[in-house]
Amino acid sequence: DWLFTTPLLLLDIGLLAGASNRDIGALVGLDAFMIVTGLGATLMKVEIARFTFWTISTIAMIFLLYYLVAVFGQVVADADEETVSTFNALRNIILVTWIIYPVAWLVGTEGLNLVSLYGETLIFMVLDLVAKVGFG
Repeated sequence: DWLFTTPLLLLDIGLLAGASNRDIGALVGLDAFMIVTGLGATLMKVEIARFTFWTISTIAMIFLLYYLVAVFGQVVADADEETVSTFNALRNIILVTWIIYPVAWLVGTEGLNLVSLYGETLIFMVLDLVAKVGFG
């Protein structure tokens, strides 16, 4: 579902900011790349391949979050105070929750297996609720 829900979140915040279609498309494309490489990390059976794909996905996420802050932040700066405030709140929800996802994967069953499957599932469930429902 992340290939459907996260691009919609980014589209919403991009439209709120007044970002160009090119900037929104670039961010959504980077998001799709991040998700597909994250999926690759989960599906790989060879440990080095799993962590390589996780690293690539995490680096893509860092670029995505930077782009969201730098490019969209610059675009929205000229908007009215209410729009800027709403943008900042939504951006911060994305920043805080999305940073936790790769950490949850890393400590979960596909990563270092420091958290049980039930704990990992709980973490992702809470993250999805906050990241998606909280954003909405």
